[in-house]
Amino acid sequence: MDHLKKRADFLRAARGIRRVEGAVTLETCPTPEPEALPGRLRIGFTASKKIGNAVARNRAKRRLRAAAKEVLPLLGRVGHDYVLVARGTCVARPFPALLSDITTALKAAHKKLDANAGEGHA
Repeated sequence: MDHLKKRADFLRAARGIRRVEGAVTLETCPTPEPEALPGRLRIGFTASKKIGNAVARNRAKRRLRAAAKEVLPLLGRVGHDYVLVARGTCVARPFPALLSDITTALKAAHKKLDANAGEGHA
């Protein structure tokens, strides 16, 4: 997994498919051709000031990174960008529930991506 670093990458993912599930919002889109590396997916993490002070935002992002490290190697798709956005309850959410939120959001986003791909070829 590679990390998203440029603001443009985060904005592109925000224009893609978005799924809200529990304490996390997942935004995803295909990685653009010049940026795509074979066999790699890219991920970014965001927590706004709505989450709280810097300590709370950092804690939320650490929890999202730990959850993504467990879930994305199994369910993530190569050649896609993912952005996990912390929601208000992210810091207090039990870790197994956070894993479940990300898993459910990923499955729903992939279903939507597949449906959109099917429409493009029809």
